[in-house]
Amino acid sequence: MKKILTVAILLLIAQFTIAESRPNILFIMSDDHTSQAIGAYGSRLAKLNPTPTIDRLAKEGILFENAFCSNAICAPSRATIITGQYAHTCGVHDLRGGIEGGRQHLAREMKKAGYQTAMIGKWHLKKEPADFDYYCVLPGQGKFHDPEFRIRGDKPWPKNLISFPEEHSSDAITDQTLKWFKEERDDSKPFFLMHHYKAPHDYFEHAHRYNDYLADVDIPQPENLVESHPVSFGSIATRGYQDELIPHIGTSIGNRNPRRSYAVDLPKRFPQDFPKDYDPAKLTDKQIQHLSYNAYLRKYLRCVKGVDDNLKRLFGYLEKTGQMDNTVIIYTGDQGFMLGEHDYQDKRWMYEEAMRMPLLIRYPKTIKAGQRVDSIVGNVDFAPTMLDFAGVKAPAYMQGRSFKSICETGAEPGNWSNEAYYRYWMHMAHHDNPGHVGIRTKEWKLIYFYGADYQGANQTPPAWELYNMKDDPFESINLYDNPKYANTVTDLKQRLASLRSRIGDDGRDFPKTEKVVQEFWDYDAVDREKARKLSNQFLQNRLQALKNPPKGKKK
Repeated sequence: MKKILTVAILLLIAQFTIAESRPNILFIMSDDHTSQAIGAYGSRLAKLNPTPTIDRLAKEGILFENAFCSNAICAPSRATIITGQYAHTCGVHDLRGGIEGGRQHLAREMKKAGYQTAMIGKWHLKKEPADFDYYCVLPGQGKFHDPEFRIRGDKPWPKNLISFPEEHSSDAITDQTLKWFKEERDDSKPFFLMHHYKAPHDYFEHAHRYNDYLADVDIPQPENLVESHPVSFGSIATRGYQDELIPHIGTSIGNRNPRRSYAVDLPKRFPQDFPKDYDPAKLTDKQIQHLSYNAYLRKYLRCVKGVDDNLKRLFGYLEKTGQMDNTVIIYTGDQGFMLGEHDYQDKRWMYEEAMRMPLLIRYPKTIKAGQRVDSIVGNVDFAPTMLDFAGVKAPAYMQGRSFKSICETGAEPGNWSNEAYYRYWMHMAHHDNPGHVGIRTKEWKLIYFYGADYQGANQTPPAWELYNMKDDPFESINLYDNPKYANTVTDLKQRLASLRSRIGDDGRDFPKTEKVVQEFWDYDAVDREKARKLSNQFLQNRLQALKNPPKGKKK
């Protein structure tokens, strides 16, 4: 008996020792939180400073300047993070996809490694978060106000619900995380917690206590809001032949796009954010754009402020309980977001503001404070990196690589590729973005707008765009047709083709789409002439659709 008791005590001591030696991992993600709206990134909005708590992570840890998603839309990005796989591998190409239990690889591997796992907040992957020990997740997109959450319970998924009347989702999510810490934590294990805010997802609805925040501030706007389409920007893919598709490619902050523009949508949804005598018929397009931009940004930044204030509560608890410095704290958004750049709203684009993810990591035991690095990392790398911090080797089925050593040394491994892959699949859905694929290096970005849906249909004009990200960070000048950069184009096309092959995006799932991709790859004179014809065809189809919208839809 004495011997058995001794063994049990030794096992218990060993368990606590292992738990103490491994860090907790807190992964915080806010929906659509772009780097421009984080003070530490130093954008035009930095002086407004809605994020002092998040900025602390940069001051006391590391900030990544070149963190990118591989598909700037909610469900695919989340699927890539939880699986460590690109969209074409995990099967979540668009908002319809989900990851079932048994394939939520990051949670499963953490659990196997002895971590207590939890998922709280926005999930958006349809299937039950079954590979977590605990979950409390919003149904689908969830609601900003009076939110409901799905939990594990007596009934089968998704029928167990709890509700929070008169609360804002950011407050409720933080409350539930704090409740989990106080009531559900197993202190014999380190924790892996995914804490996900719905905010600041469009349409932005903030807690009422922020109604006056920035109310009298004229929000700094990007230079390329008003001059959104100078002749040097974009291509026939984003402008149309002789600019005929500028109103129809990409939804608008102003009233450029007749199908969906904030200048039309916001006054109807949020009349309190516009002057009482607001009458667009009496205003110029520039004045309308200015008003809608300010309404758009104020609501967005109020949501961001709510996230930051709630993180102050969460970090305060971690400090009070002595867990702050033994926790790897990671902050990111599921992608970036267009805040008026090029007069675009939403995300989806491979343009920098949508493709770039904020990424800040604090862990004072191994990460030196105040670092900024320009190494290219992707959301496909997040799972291997978190596993690495947990002392776990990433399984072979994960396609990303750990960047833990970059966090700890500030230097890249000798074989670090510094290439980011991007693929947007939802051709002309919701926000009128053409299907496209591309490659991002430290200096260059090559985007190929092939412009076709999953069946190779509904085509928009294909074209290529090349941007020098060192000299032209706001992507104002498309250099693709400049003979000076012909060799650069050739090299990047080869690298893109090689990257596609290496990660397995070979078109086998959607062969009709791949046929279009290959047809216009060389982009010779014949391809360009066909692109001009496709531009006109699409314009005629779009004008007809606007004239005769599908039953039940407004013009």
